[in-house]
Amino acid sequence: MKPLAIFGTSSDAGKTTIAMALCRIFADQGLSVAPFKAQNVSNNSAVTPDGREISRAQCLQAEAARVEPNHLFNPVLLKSHGNGSVQVIVNGLVDRNQSIADYYDSIGDLKLQVEQAFTTLRQSHDLVIAEGAGSPVELNLLHKDLSNSFVANTFGTKNILVADIERGGVFASIYGTLELMHPVMRKNLIGVVINKFRGDRRFFDEGETIIKERFGVPVLGVLPFEPLNIDMEDSQSLNNYRQRLNGVKIRIAAIAYPGLSNYNDLDVLMADEELHVELIQAYRPLSGFDMVLLPGSKTVLRDLRWLKQQGLFDEIERFDKAVFGICGGYQMLCRTLHDPDAIEHDRPGSESGFGFIDDEVFYRLPKIVRRGSYDLFDYPGLSGYEIHCGRMTQFPLFYRQGAVAGTHVHGIFDNDVFRTAYFKALTPDYRGYAYAVYRDAQIQGFADRVAANLDLSLILQALQEQA
Repeated sequence: MKPLAIFGTSSDAGKTTIAMALCRIFADQGLSVAPFKAQNVSNNSAVTPDGREISRAQCLQAEAARVEPNHLFNPVLLKSHGNGSVQVIVNGLVDRNQSIADYYDSIGDLKLQVEQAFTTLRQSHDLVIAEGAGSPVELNLLHKDLSNSFVANTFGTKNILVADIERGGVFASIYGTLELMHPVMRKNLIGVVINKFRGDRRFFDEGETIIKERFGVPVLGVLPFEPLNIDMEDSQSLNNYRQRLNGVKIRIAAIAYPGLSNYNDLDVLMADEELHVELIQAYRPLSGFDMVLLPGSKTVLRDLRWLKQQGLFDEIERFDKAVFGICGGYQMLCRTLHDPDAIEHDRPGSESGFGFIDDEVFYRLPKIVRRGSYDLFDYPGLSGYEIHCGRMTQFPLFYRQGAVAGTHVHGIFDNDVFRTAYFKALTPDYRGYAYAVYRDAQIQGFADRVAANLDLSLILQALQEQA
């Protein structure tokens, strides 16, 4: 079976979620499916069972495909390091910190890693579904590309083009992309998917005819606007999230600093009808909230300085109710944080934290990347994962005293037992819910709606064509 690639006319067209849906659809048809993205740029990462790091998006797609996450699914991951530099993660392991210019100079070596990963996945799975990045026709970057034309041309993928109708100009975006598309990619194009359509589907019948007749490409489906409220890939997705609230019992101020990372820790809270989560992106009084949450941060020292500049640091210091920190947010609760070798930041430095925890943080290599079962807060066997270079001597894993608590373990609130007990301690009438059940229902429901509006038979026929 030929591999499949999902490209978009632009960023945020819906490539990630449509690839996720197709992973579930084809897995449910009995195929062994592997998701793939050659290069991802994201501070939102996950840990594989063997202790390697990949993008959350490919981890979600693996979950949809009912396979364990694997570093081969995302061989190159870039994390912002500040001031035009990035942390380069290759095959799930930190390789180096370097400038964007130096990164592009080394793209040839990374192409070899991408080829090896993709080839291995093809040998071990029936179907590889690759996700592109941004637009596949950024002409000034084609020679530096890993996720679009390089994958399409090297592996002869069958291709789907996703167009976001919500942003307007859908015909121009499709036509322009088709005209600029590499001939090999265009030759292997199965068709176009119109995504994020709102309103009566019949109003686009004429539009579908125009695309078929004037552009010469089939329309595989028109997908209704349907947000997926789990594993949001970027901070913009967080801003677009609309909570379904019913009988709110606890108001949470989630601090959204510029270096916010692994914000999937917010998913389980934002999906909870009893919790109202507000993203705090600038100064505001916090006295009306029941809890302050300090999530993960890729640049903790820089984000601490931002909190002080905004006036939020003083506001949190005065806050006399629950404060919870996760990973970088946990480190902020300590007295002082030191990065003398610029491991996590663009330059060496130290910064004073809140001092709620009598401990210091030192950033050292190697990065701790671990996934498994943890005994935390008197609860044995909690699932979660760690991704951090910061070390604490006195409280390396978790802390709780009075209203202040925190942990280096991401996914702590995904555990129903811990989450329910924590919030019941804040408000006794909090009930809680089964997050894993909700999460799978979100994936399955989204996949079912995509399947109902997509010409799957035409896609399968293209994938089964002989070379």
